[in-house]
This record gives sequence, structure tokens and C-alpha cells, in this order.
Amino acid sequence: MLKKKIMLGAVFAMTLLSLTACGGSKDIATMKGGKITVEDFYNKAKTQQSSKQIVQSMILGKVFEEKYGDQVKDSEVKKKFDETKKQYGGQFKSALKSAGYTEAYYKEQIRQQLAIQKGLEKQVKITNEDLKSAWKSFHPEVSAQIIVIDDKAKADEVLKEVKAEGADFAKIAKEKSVDTKTKSNGGRVKFGSTSTNVPSEVQTAAFSLKNDEISEIINVSNPQTHQSQYYIVKMIKNKSKGNSMKPYTAQLKEIAKQNKLKDQAFQQKIIAKVLKEANVKISDSAFSDVLAAYTGTSSSSSAKKSSSKSSTKSSSSSEASSSTTEESSSTEASSEEASTESSSSEAQ
Repeated sequence: MLKKKIMLGAVFAMTLLSLTACGGSKDIATMKGGKITVEDFYNKAKTQQSSKQIVQSMILGKVFEEKYGDQVKDSEVKKKFDETKKQYGGQFKSALKSAGYTEAYYKEQIRQQLAIQKGLEKQVKITNEDLKSAWKSFHPEVSAQIIVIDDKAKADEVLKEVKAEGADFAKIAKEKSVDTKTKSNGGRVKFGSTSTNVPSEVQTAAFSLKNDEISEIINVSNPQTHQSQYYIVKMIKNKSKGNSMKPYTAQLKEIAKQNKLKDQAFQQKIIAKVLKEANVKISDSAFSDVLAAYTGTSSSSSAKKSSSKSSTKSSSSSEASSSTTEESSSTEASSEEASTESSSSEAQ
């Protein structure tokens, strides 16, 4: 959650909210010949696409927290919080400060994200077709050894070393691997289709290996540092899944569930349903389209249609002109909706 994109959004959102709460007449800055007020700042800021994404995120967070927040346990929030804290180590406090977060505010953001997750999970219904689809990519747990290297040239050298006759893969892993979680154990690790302890690229390559076979170098982009890492895998024990899904029903259900949760069409359908139940109304026309990606409509288009109808009724002496104005207004609204839907999709 503390990725750069969200961090910048948090700083902006908190600044905007704190300033607007002070009132539109408050001065932000003064200079010879003029000044910049809170109202000036707000009118400028609300035209930015990033502002619309922040408002959308705030609406979703509040709506889902209201409906599903009671299902989020304090222990779940603490677990997520502690995971991030551990990830950042000694930099955690400075990361929070850079984001404009207090610990309490960050925990509230975690709670809202978990509420959204709970809301989506609540609507997941698994069918036989879902299970069959999950079965196609399923592989049961395997035992293997891995070596992770940060430099391609070094990885090439290590690959030659582990493939040499009589090489001790475990010893080389202890000496050369940069993966602190596995190197002390000779690189030993277990994983299957539902595991998250090794990258998916590594899983795919490993599942095709025979027992005692060593992979070629597998290039993986580290999601934390965005730097390349190079994996070498030795298969210890691989197992075929066979022809029956029955022994793996629980695992297949979990895979099918995660596939549903990742599906954008499913997300949009459920979010649209929850937003409708919450009866969300946008008061500021600048943000009228922030939910268009989910609702398929915008309050601005409704307002324009209403305005056109009113104009037609009150201008009976120029009926043809009013009709032309109404068509133009409708076309403009449709264009805005298409643009907003595209932007919202990118934000997701």
C-alpha cells in the first residue's frame, strides 16, 4: 500500500482535505500584485486526473468499510501493518512521513482495503467450470532447491558451477545465493500452484523439471526493487497431478476464488452493486464521472439531460433550436463518459 503512486496520492489528498476544511477564503500564499487562496487551489486541483482517482478511492473505501468493515478483524489489520513495517525495516517511519500518513491513518487505509476484499470475496460463487479452468494450470506441491543471484554474469558462472559433475548444489546455494530465506538451508523450498513464496516464472520453469534436473537461468523482476534477479532451480521431487481433481478440491477452489477476485469484470460488477446499494451521490460536478467505470453513467450527463428537458419546455417559441441544443449536450456527455471510463480503467 505504500507504493510510490499511493504515497503521492496520500500526500495530495491530505493536503487538499486539510486546506479545504479551513474554508475557501483562507490564503495559502500572498505576493506583490496577488494571492493564492484555498479556493484557487481547490479549483485547480480538482481538474487533475489524480484528484479524481483519489476521490474514487475514498468513496470506495468508505462505502465498503460501512458495509463490510465489521467483518475485518483488528488482528488482520495488525498483520498487514506489521508485514509492511517489516518490509521497510528502519525506513518505515520515514516512509509513513513521506506518504503523509500517521500509523493510525495508515491502519485505517488497511482496514478499508480489507473491507473491499471482504466485500468481493463475499460475492464469489465457484462453479464446476471454474474448477475445471483452475485444474488446467494446477500443479501439486514440489520439493526443490533454488539459488538467487543479482548479477547476470555471476548467475552464468554459478550455473556452470552447479551443473559441473559432482557439484554440491546445497553448498553452492549457501555460499552464492542472495535469498536470505533459503540460502542457510541449502536453497531448499517447497511450492505449488497456490504458493506465493517463489515467483510464478520460477514455478512455471520448475514444474517442467524432472527429479535432479537443473533449470537454465530464470530472469525475474523483483517487485520491491524493480531490479532483475536470476534464479537457478534444482528439482528434488516433482509429482504429477494425475487425472483426478478430487484429491485437490480445496486447492482448486482457492485458485478459482483468486482468479475471480482478479477478474476486472467481476470486480466492476460487485463494486457497482455495492455503490448502488449505498446510494452514492456526487455533489461536486468536477467529480461527477469518478464512478462511471462501475456505474456506466455519470451524474453530469443526467444533469445535462435534465437541463435540456427544462430548456425545451420553457422555450416553446424556439423548439427546433432547443432540440439541436439537447442533441449537442447529449453527445458531449457521452464523450465525457467514454473518456472517464478509459481513465478509470487505467487507474485500476
